Amino acid sequence: MKFLENFFNKYKPLFDEGGKYEKLRPAYMAMYTFAFVPGETVKKGAQIRDAVDLKRVMFTVVLALIPATIFGMWNVGYQYFTQAGVAFTNWEAFVFGFWKVIPLIIVSYVVGLGIEFYFAIVRGHEVNEGYLVSGLLIPLIMPVSIPLWILALSVAFAVIIGKEVFGGTGMNIVNPALLARAFAFFAYPTFMSGNEVWIPKPENADAYSGETLLGALGQGNHIAYTWKDMLFGNIPGSIGETSVLMILIGAALLLFTKVASWRIMVSGFLGAALMAFIFNLWGANPLMNFPWWQHLLVGGLAFGVVFMATDPVTAAQTRRGKWIYGFLIGMFAIMIRVFNPAYPEGVMLAILLMNVVAPTIDHYVVQGNIKKRMKRFNKQAA
Repeated sequence: MKFLENFFNKYKPLFDEGGKYEKLRPAYMAMYTFAFVPGETVKKGAQIRDAVDLKRVMFTVVLALIPATIFGMWNVGYQYFTQAGVAFTNWEAFVFGFWKVIPLIIVSYVVGLGIEFYFAIVRGHEVNEGYLVSGLLIPLIMPVSIPLWILALSVAFAVIIGKEVFGGTGMNIVNPALLARAFAFFAYPTFMSGNEVWIPKPENADAYSGETLLGALGQGNHIAYTWKDMLFGNIPGSIGETSVLMILIGAALLLFTKVASWRIMVSGFLGAALMAFIFNLWGANPLMNFPWWQHLLVGGLAFGVVFMATDPVTAAQTRRGKWIYGFLIGMFAIMIRVFNPAYPEGVMLAILLMNVVAPTIDHYVVQGNIKKRMKRFNKQAA
């Protein structure tokens, strides 16, 4: 690492004030601080030196996404070879999926970081770190067959409209990754839904089925998957959302490092479980009859609750607000899933809705605390 640090220090004068590439300093500092914690400190006031900065927090989230990413690559190959009806090994399935998924990740990071670097240079501020996570989240919540140009447009829309117009990371009001998915879904619905977008079409197959479990239930079709398939994730779906087991491994890392809120995760699953249980009592359509606990294992619910709802920028900030926020996400996700067979996955819309409502939740929680303390104060004063 000393060699790398010397390399950065050698070219640092070119990017300092008065240097030849002064305007590109934000890009230089983004790469430098990705590898090293800056040695600069403030000159006034109290200060605490800590190795954990925003980049390290974001990198922890990226590490938590690795299990779901690796499994998603394997599952892409597994679904492909299964539909093709040919023998394959686990390694062949992973390699096939790897070469399908990697281009999506590369396009996401190139387009997203390119826009972030551009805005940082134009505005003259440091590059925001938030896209380190969004750049991986976006491909993982997309169908593997999505054209790269649609992915690029979705990323550009999410970064520009969802972040930069509000001032960048920390100022956005909705989750950028979900905004990218929403843009793709409503602008190019044929590439985001149906039976043929979740699995790369085998060359030797005239017809094949890549119908998701929720899609089948929404159409009243029979499903051949067991709860173990749902837990382990060897079913069609978005790249990173199928394996609840891998998602829970990532959740354990986030909770152990205290990067994500356990209150939002727990309340999100509780809200979904309660709503699904209520619908089980009603039982008016196949999705309502679907066992409530299995609702927690399918679709993007687990991925959304663990990695999207817990976004510290767009989530509720107060302790009580986090319970309310997560619980309503779970309830609305199941409600949209059950009542809209044309769109049997509600976690995206539920989280985007609650992103907008989160400041209001915090406002009333804070006002409630103020009124409670004022009442206590007046009682003691009397």
